[in-house]
This record gives sequence, structure tokens and C-alpha cells, in this order.
Amino acid sequence: MNDFLKGTNLYLIGMMGAGKTTVGQRLAAELDYRFFDTDAVIEQVTGLPIRELFAQLGEAEFRKLESQVLAELSPYMRLTIATGGGIILKRENWSHLRHGIVVWLDVPVEHLQVRLQADDTRPLLQGTDLTVKLQTLLEERQALYAQADVRICYQAEETLEQLTMRTIEEIKQALKAV
Repeated sequence: MNDFLKGTNLYLIGMMGAGKTTVGQRLAAELDYRFFDTDAVIEQVTGLPIRELFAQLGEAEFRKLESQVLAELSPYMRLTIATGGGIILKRENWSHLRHGIVVWLDVPVEHLQVRLQADDTRPLLQGTDLTVKLQTLLEERQALYAQADVRICYQAEETLEQLTMRTIEEIKQALKAV
């Protein structure tokens, strides 16, 4: 099933709440790849939750840690990596992402808002109107997300299994087009 990738890493990008971790884990299992979530790696290495890292170090320092983790993971092969929603903001990160296949999970703000409304762990969403903040972040990032090799648009009726298989098919189509 996964020989079409020839060991090339998959990098999932998109807004927080888009499902990068959930879809990434499923893709990794389907492709017999290892799975990493950059936020989880950062938490494991620092021993602190992302929210506390943001509070103690600030966003700029968090982004440095995120870039370090990406740089350390990218030389390996056969990985599916769920990235933080803002990883695309630093130009240096694209040099790592471009060594693999970048998959954008594109989920509309209204669906992200439903998924995230009870989540109080995300530092960028604290103390602000959720819908406005998500819309602002998406507007800031959309042109960068659009540089992905594959764009997977959200379909409400789709199961995780269907989404996984559709993602694999779209990756195969993108590879054929190269």
C-alpha cells in the first residue's frame, strides 16, 4: 500500500482543531509509518504543556522549539508528522517540509469553532472571541497553507476511514502529477 511514497515523509498542516493528529495517526497506521505530533514531542522534551510553555517563554520561543523538533524529525523516513498550526509561519520550516509531502487539512472556521469551543488548552485562543480569533488566524495563514502539495477539504459526512483513504488517493494523484 505505501510503496508509492518510497519512504517520503508526510507533513500535516492546517489550523488547530483541523484533525492533524487524528488523521495523522490513522494515515501512519494505514501506511505502516511512524507517527509524531510536534506539540507532543515538545511537551515530552520540555516536560511542560504547550499552554505553560507559551506562558513562560512566549510564542517566539515556542516557535523556535517547534522548528528544532521539525529539523530533528525531517531527516528520518517513513514518518507522518502532525505539525502545529503555526509551523508554516517560519520560512526555515518550509525547507524541512519540502523534503516530504505537505498535506493541508482545510476545515472551515465554523467547524473548527465547534471542535474547539470547550478546549481551554490552546494559548492562542485564550481570552478572545473564538470565531473572530480563528478567522483572523486563518486569514493570516491561508496563503501559506495553500502552498501544500495536497489540499484535503473537510466533508461533514465523511468518516475517519473515508477521509484517510481519500487523503491517500489525493497524495497518489499529486505524485502522478509531478
